[in-house]
Amino acid sequence: MEAYRVVRRLQIDPTAERRALVAALRATPPHIPPKYFYDDLGCALYGAICALPEYYPTRTEWAIFSAYRTEIARAIGSGGQFVDLGAGDCSKGESLLQVVAAKRYVAVDIAEGQIERSLARLAPAFPGVEMLGVITDFSLGLDLRSDLVELPTTFFYPGSSIGNFTPDEASVFLKAIRRHCEVPGSGLLIGVDTIKDKARLEAAYDDSLGVTAAFNRNILNNVNRVLGTDFVTSAYAHRAFYNMEAARIEMHLEAMSTQVVTFDGAPRIFGAGERIHTENSYKYESEHFAAQLEQAGFGTVRFWQDARCDFAVFHAA
Repeated sequence: MEAYRVVRRLQIDPTAERRALVAALRATPPHIPPKYFYDDLGCALYGAICALPEYYPTRTEWAIFSAYRTEIARAIGSGGQFVDLGAGDCSKGESLLQVVAAKRYVAVDIAEGQIERSLARLAPAFPGVEMLGVITDFSLGLDLRSDLVELPTTFFYPGSSIGNFTPDEASVFLKAIRRHCEVPGSGLLIGVDTIKDKARLEAAYDDSLGVTAAFNRNILNNVNRVLGTDFVTSAYAHRAFYNMEAARIEMHLEAMSTQVVTFDGAPRIFGAGERIHTENSYKYESEHFAAQLEQAGFGTVRFWQDARCDFAVFHAA
């Protein structure tokens, strides 16, 4: 058996991608799709964010997995394939591979370099597990049918990444996962951040060390590489706040003075105080998200939470 394989399903039309990014930056208000966060430096900075004291989701989710490991493993079953959506460094998937006895591990992510490094690290530790990396942008649509085999399949989507979708987009995505769960015993294991105190939410996305600020500004470095633009990252301030009405954290980059950036030979003026919207992170009431899973077509839904109900881990069969 090969140690691991990586297949590239990312269908990129560079001209169309460039056109879409320029249009987003010229829009009112301007925005940048969050996928541009995850160049190599962005991936490293995100890993550092997950270890910050203010960023409760990672450690709280892990505490739930630890406290309810036996129940979660029983819900998942053993001997199937484990599909890690947005796998990144694969550390979260690795922690569960040790208890679910999966025959196949499928790591799905847009960041090819990160997946290559992660699977090279994991493969020696799990010699009996077939390992496959799939490079794709599943935010544009999920279709992994050619990469799955006829085994019960658990889709794993931790870290409350579902919050990066709008609620309508999340419903579409959950239905796409459900369509992949054709083999009996298949299901979804997903982490969801819950609605809580505004100050705690905002601190999680605006830490005292400025790591999240560096992560946010680094998106401009990646845009400069992609478009050949001349954004000055230090000229933009990190802004993160909780939009209570929409139940979401918003991240923006705010021009601290007038900035002129050239795209394809034409300038775009960002006035002092103008914000570029870079990310949303929606929060959910647990009962509301359970209902959303049922509406997506899942039959049996259960969830586990920490004592403070800061986070929820759902299994939907």
